[in-house]
Amino acid sequence: MAAIALPQFKMPKLPKVDVGAVLKSPAVGLTGAAVLFAGAVIALAHLLGPVGGATSVTIPLDESLRGAPVGWREALKTNRGAPPLYKDVVQLSERPLAPGAGGSPGRMAGGPAAMAGSALAVAPIAGFYAPGPGGPLPIIAQDGRTPAQAYARPFTPNGRPRVALVIGGLGLNARATRQAIETLRPEITLSFSVYSEGLQGWIDMARARGHEVLIEAPMEPVDYPDNDSGPYTLMAGGQPPETVKRLEWILSRATGYFGLTNYLGSRFLATDPAYNAFAASLKGRGLAFIDDGAAARRGGGMPRATAERVIDDKLAGASIDQQLLALEAGALQRGQSLGSGFAYPITLEKVAQWANEVEARGYQLAPASALTRVR
Repeated sequence: MAAIALPQFKMPKLPKVDVGAVLKSPAVGLTGAAVLFAGAVIALAHLLGPVGGATSVTIPLDESLRGAPVGWREALKTNRGAPPLYKDVVQLSERPLAPGAGGSPGRMAGGPAAMAGSALAVAPIAGFYAPGPGGPLPIIAQDGRTPAQAYARPFTPNGRPRVALVIGGLGLNARATRQAIETLRPEITLSFSVYSEGLQGWIDMARARGHEVLIEAPMEPVDYPDNDSGPYTLMAGGQPPETVKRLEWILSRATGYFGLTNYLGSRFLATDPAYNAFAASLKGRGLAFIDDGAAARRGGGMPRATAERVIDDKLAGASIDQQLLALEAGALQRGQSLGSGFAYPITLEKVAQWANEVEARGYQLAPASALTRVR
C-alpha cells in the first residue's frame, strides 16, 4: 500500500483571556478574537485535511517492483557510476490514489471514467526490455514482436472513418494529468514529458485506464537556446553517438510506451544526420514515432504517423471545436485523421465532450497507434 504523507496540524495553546479585561479594553478584545478565530481555522483544517493542497503519495521502489518480471529489478541498477534515474521514493500526485486491483501501488482502481475491460497490460512485459547504461531499454522480443505492438492499445477497425488524438505535455502538472487520465476516453493517446517526476507512476495510471502512451523526446528548435527544451535535448549538430546516448537516457526513464513523439524539434527534425541517427535507433528498438506535423515528410523504416493539425493553437473553446470538426472532415476525405493538443484545461474539457459524441456522428475513435504505418 502507498504511504500517504499528510500535513500534521496541532492546536495552538490559546492564552487565558480575562473576560472582564476584554470587555473593558477594545484592543485586547480584538486581539483575543483574532487568536480564537485562528485557533478555530486550524482546528477545522485538522478535521477536514488539506483541500487542493500538497498532499503527496509516496511509493517505495522495492514495493512498486514487487510484481515486476524477473530481471527488471536488476536492470534498474545503474552501471559504471552513471547517475541514478530512479528515486527510492517518487511523488505521484497531489492527492491520495485509490488502491488498484490486487493492492499494487501506483495502479488506479476503476471508476466512472474507466471502461470495463479497458485496462492495458501492466508494464513492463517480459521479453521487451534489457539493461542499458542508465536503466532498462526497450528491445524487440525474440519472436519478432516489437514494443510498438506490445504496448499499443488493441484496435479493431469497423469500417468507419477513424479519428485519433494525442494529448501531450502530461506529467508536469498533477491536476491536469489526472484530469486527462480520468476524464478522457481510453482511445485518446496520452503523451508524457520525459522530465516528469514519477513518470512511471503516471504511465502505469494511464495504462490502467486503457490509454496507450507516448513519451516526448526533447529536440532542438530553430530558436534554441532562447527556447530551451532541457538538458537532454537532442541536438541537430550532435554526432550520432551523442544523439544515441541522449536518446537512451530518454528511453530508460520509464517503460510501457509504444513510441515517441517530439517536443519542439523544428531544427533537429530538419537535419538529415540527426534525424537518421534518431530513426535508426528507434527502428532497432521496435518503437513508433508520431510527430506533431514538424516531420511530415520523414520516414525511417518504423511505424510513423503525423498529426494533421494542432487543435488548440488558439486557446478558445469555439476555435477548438472548429479544429475538431476539421479533424472529422479530414477523416471523411482520407479515411483517417490524427490531431494533437496540449493538456490545457479548456482543451481537456472540449476533447472529453467531443470524444463522447464523435462516434454517434458515424466515426470510429481510434488510438494513435492504429493510424501508424511503416514508412
